[in-house]
This record gives sequence, C-alpha cells and structure tokens, in this order.
Amino acid sequence: MDKKLLEILACPVTKGALIYDKAKQELVSKAARLAYPIRDGIPVMLEEEARTLTQEEVEALQA
Repeated sequence: MDKKLLEILACPVTKGALIYDKAKQELVSKAARLAYPIRDGIPVMLEEEARTLTQEEVEALQA
C-alpha cells in the first residue's frame, strides 16, 4: 500500500484515519469498527463491502 495514498484515504463513515493491515489486505477504521478490503491492490471504500470488526480485533488495535 502506497503511504501517500494511505495518507489521503479516509473512512467514508467517520472521515477518520485508516490503518493498513498488510496480512489481511484491509484498511481498518478503529472509530467505525470496520475493515475495508483491498482487492487487486485497490481499496474498496464502500460501507456495504466492509467487514465489521470483532471486539477482540478492536482491543488488539488499542494495544
């Protein structure tokens, strides 16, 4: 994931910052508790395509 692109992108729900999860190929919004998929190198920034984070995943991001 290009760092400059990551700086530009924001969560479409909260307008907040995103965290790149390389292992899962997702962009994570802690505030919205959503993970947006990256398919073929392209972030899919649609709320209906996002995966809801579990409580454990949210807590892991806090650490």
